[in-house]
Amino acid sequence: MGIRDELAKTEFYNREYSLNHIPYDKEMAFYQSIRNGDMEEMHRLFTPLCIEGFGKLSENPLRNLKYHLIITVAFITRYCIEGGLEMESAYNLSDIYIRKIDTCNSEEGVHQIHKELCEAYVRRMQKVRPANRYSKPVQLAIDYIYDNLHNKIYLLDISEAAGLSETYLSRLFHKETGTSITDYIIAKRIDAAKNLLIFTEYSTSEISNFLNFSSESHFIATFKKLTGLTPKKFRLYNFRNKEHSTE
Repeated sequence: MGIRDELAKTEFYNREYSLNHIPYDKEMAFYQSIRNGDMEEMHRLFTPLCIEGFGKLSENPLRNLKYHLIITVAFITRYCIEGGLEMESAYNLSDIYIRKIDTCNSEEGVHQIHKELCEAYVRRMQKVRPANRYSKPVQLAIDYIYDNLHNKIYLLDISEAAGLSETYLSRLFHKETGTSITDYIIAKRIDAAKNLLIFTEYSTSEISNFLNFSSESHFIATFKKLTGLTPKKFRLYNFRNKEHSTE
C-alpha cells in the first residue's frame, strides 16, 4: 500500500471513530510554557502520552509511547534553543533523555521520564534571562566555540564564523556576555570537563588532552581556580552525591 492509500485509510478510520489529534494551539501553548520557564503553566497544560488525541505510531504500546516522547523531546529542545537556551546544552540534555527513553522497559517508566524531562527543561529556561539572549553574531561565536572545545580555538576563526572583525566581535561579545572570549572558552571547557568527570571514567590527563589544555597541570590548576576543587576531589564529591541529583 502506497503512502497516499495509507493516508486515505488513516483519515477515514480517524473520522469514523472520532479519533482526532490534540488541537494545535494547545500543543504549541504547552511548548511555549516550557520555553517561558513557567512551571505552573506547564503542569496545567501537561498531557500524559497516548491518551485521546495522540496518534498511533506503533502497534506495540511501549514502543508507541517511546516514539511519542522522542518527538516531544525534539520539539521541546528546539523551542528552548529559540528561547535562549544554549544549543549544545539543549541538545546534550535531549541526548541524555533519549537514551533514558531507549533503555526504559515499562510504560510507567516512560511516563515518569516525560514528566521529569519537561520539568528539567523548565528549570533551565528559568535561568535564561532576556539579557542572555544574544545577538546573532555573538550566538554564532558561541556555537563555534561549543563545536570546537576539543580543538585549538583562534579568535580569527571565531570572528569569521560570526561575520565580524576580531576587534568588533571581542567588544560585542564582552558587552553581551560580561566576559572576554578567552575567559568564556576556558569556562566552557571546564564545564565540559565537569561532565566528563561525572559521567565518564576518563583520567584527568585524558580530559586535559580532549579539551586542548596545554598540560595536565594547567588543566588541574584552571579547574581548581574556577571550581574550588581539584578534578579528583570534584569527581569523588559528585560520585558520592550523584544519587541525589535529578538533572
